Amino acid sequence: MKKEDYKKIEIKLVEEISEEENEVIKEVNNSFSKEDLFLEFEKKKIILNLKLIDLDKFKEKINELTKGLSNNQFLELIKEIEKIKSYGLKSGKRLYVGYNKERKVKDRKKKAQARELHYYANDHDFPKENNEIPKGYENKIICGDSEEVLKKLPDNCVDLVFTSPPYNFGLDYENHDDGVHWEKYIEKLFAVFKECIRVLKYGGRIVINVQPLYSDYIPIHHMITNFFIQNKMIWRNEIIWEKNNYNCKYTAWGSWKSPSKPYLKYTWEFLEVFSKGDLKHPGDSKNADITADEFKEWVLAKWSIAPERKMKDFGHPAMFPEKLADRILKLFSFKGDIILDPFNGVGTTTKVAKETGRRYLGIDPSKEYCEKSEERLKNISPQKKLSDL
Repeated sequence: MKKEDYKKIEIKLVEEISEEENEVIKEVNNSFSKEDLFLEFEKKKIILNLKLIDLDKFKEKINELTKGLSNNQFLELIKEIEKIKSYGLKSGKRLYVGYNKERKVKDRKKKAQARELHYYANDHDFPKENNEIPKGYENKIICGDSEEVLKKLPDNCVDLVFTSPPYNFGLDYENHDDGVHWEKYIEKLFAVFKECIRVLKYGGRIVINVQPLYSDYIPIHHMITNFFIQNKMIWRNEIIWEKNNYNCKYTAWGSWKSPSKPYLKYTWEFLEVFSKGDLKHPGDSKNADITADEFKEWVLAKWSIAPERKMKDFGHPAMFPEKLADRILKLFSFKGDIILDPFNGVGTTTKVAKETGRRYLGIDPSKEYCEKSEERLKNISPQKKLSDL
């Protein structure tokens, strides 16, 4: 070992080193590995070269060897060591040199590949061959039951699913009835998601915007995540959509000024992101339309975006803003990709898809909403074909 590989601690002596002190130095050096530490001296100086130390054992050895010394300078060494507050730990010892450096692991890449990354999804049976969506379903708004419509599509034909499931579908949708039978709702929701997984391409992504039903104590974001994991999808991200909606209702505080039954307010929603088969989605880099600044900002998983302010104009109770859809589509898909929203509502996803040069399929059971979706698409100029990009 080179001397520069050690941290040096020096104790200055009033007189030249004595024979007794010299013997202590020899015994210490015989008691500890030179790779860890060793003592040396000059005329009026004791020098500790320190890399790795079991401090308790060092104290014990110093106390044992210096009992008879009238002026015990070695205790000053211990005090100086204890003053050092920055060190690492290695095999139960304090490490004073090189502890901040990244450990070099042989065959790091090979070992990373051998680790059981997303182990819960590794035994999937997803086919790897992707297919084109039939022309009759490309750039379409379809009024109907999502589960039944999706059953008509081939496997692996959609690049990205982005949706926010309503909390009343499967009932009289247009009456917005809140009296939902949750077991039936969740059964129907998962049936649709099952089809979404099937039609999603290998390496494709599913993004679900969801707000847990706090008033009913239903953590549906957790239930949805568990469903996708159980169906061998890879959970890859959770994005917090902070709406900064501090003026939301204060009518359900629970127990006022009491721990009896407090009710918490939430000003955010979640976006749960999943991948099918592989974390990497293949695509041509020239069809990526996210800028460097956007990328740096959006990979931080808390997005501050104001909620949609024009829901009354569209007669829809729960729209997400176009800015949210724009971020999701640019961060997780390429131009030309097929974007599916199986709960399309009044068509925010499909509108943004067309505006950003993606192909789309929107499905909704409400004829009124589908007509509004079509109307929103009319005023959007057609994007260039992929061959022109």
